[in-house]
Amino acid sequence: MTSLHPNDVASVKDIHPDNLPEARHEHYSTALNKLVDETDTTEGGTHDISKTILTPGHTVHSHPWLGKYIPGLERFASKHHVGNFVVVRETREQFFESMPIYARLGMHLLFCGKLESALVKTKIVEDQLREQSIKEGVVFDSLASVASIPSFIETYSLEIGELLVQDIKAGYKCFNEFFYRKLKHGVRPVQNADNPRTFCSAADCRLTVFENITDACKFWVKGRQFTFPELLAPSAGVETHLDVPHVSVFENASLAIFRLAPADYHRFHSPADVIVGDVVDVEGQYYTVNPQAVNEPGFDVFTANRRSILYLTHELTGRPIAFVAIGALLVGSIHFTVKKGDKVKKREELGYFAYGGSTVITVFPERMIKFDGDLVEASKKPIETLMKVWDMLCHRS
Repeated sequence: MTSLHPNDVASVKDIHPDNLPEARHEHYSTALNKLVDETDTTEGGTHDISKTILTPGHTVHSHPWLGKYIPGLERFASKHHVGNFVVVRETREQFFESMPIYARLGMHLLFCGKLESALVKTKIVEDQLREQSIKEGVVFDSLASVASIPSFIETYSLEIGELLVQDIKAGYKCFNEFFYRKLKHGVRPVQNADNPRTFCSAADCRLTVFENITDACKFWVKGRQFTFPELLAPSAGVETHLDVPHVSVFENASLAIFRLAPADYHRFHSPADVIVGDVVDVEGQYYTVNPQAVNEPGFDVFTANRRSILYLTHELTGRPIAFVAIGALLVGSIHFTVKKGDKVKKREELGYFAYGGSTVITVFPERMIKFDGDLVEASKKPIETLMKVWDMLCHRS
């Protein structure tokens, strides 16, 4: 498991250069490459991914080979935890979610070292993150990667009984097929399914919601360029002659940020009854979407990363919704399973992510949605709320 009870978390540290003063860029770079290489069993790697990219940050001291690549890592990991707290909606209890080692290395590469700011500017780090993300996607699309599924299930204590296909050996051709696995019909309740005025969670996720972008930037997203024009990149739609709404319709819009952790069900669904429009693809980076990156002052994650923007028309009001699927470090690809003109009911599938943690941001025009108060209050603390797909975002609009 990668979650811990708060009583078991003695010291929490954000990623900072002072954490590992002896480590340099080349240490983090070599370690990330090694982690990805270790998942490729055709090149001598291991099927047990709990010992490679998914090593929880608090268990690093159990994997001394990492210390060989990063000076001081074992010592630091034995004293401190790196990650973030999440609140369970039903009970209001908090738990600590340890950052996987691959996300931690991505953070160190970007922020922690004397050369990092210069390296990012020259795109050395960006190129490495892109290269390793693409490489991991290839590894997890291979037939040999099926053998990694059992260790993934064990690491995250996944409930196999929820799955449409439960035969692990015969039911999946590669690790990625399991990663974007389907749920068995009826296994999750759909709250207020027949009420067109309500909205539901688009994914299994850690959720933050904001009534406007000012609140989002005040409490959560600290990038300098986090604006709706930057996020939605309207020029990309114009250049490809797509029929997309003008960005001005999202002035004063509300937004929900659904962060999917590696263990989550990675198919995403419509939050409302909609008609599918065009998709705008925006090229970008492969930064981690871990909260510590999103909360980093002056660092732009959501508007810098590769993303696909699916425009939806809300059937009840006729107004547009922007559904932004954002790639991240080690995310293989974004796939939509609907096409323009499709009518999709609230709860029905829109698409899925291949391997990696990832994020969906839904942008709702002003006054379309009024988020439930408990979600708004948690987001302003700020803390993410653990949600299941089809949980309610608002019980009335």
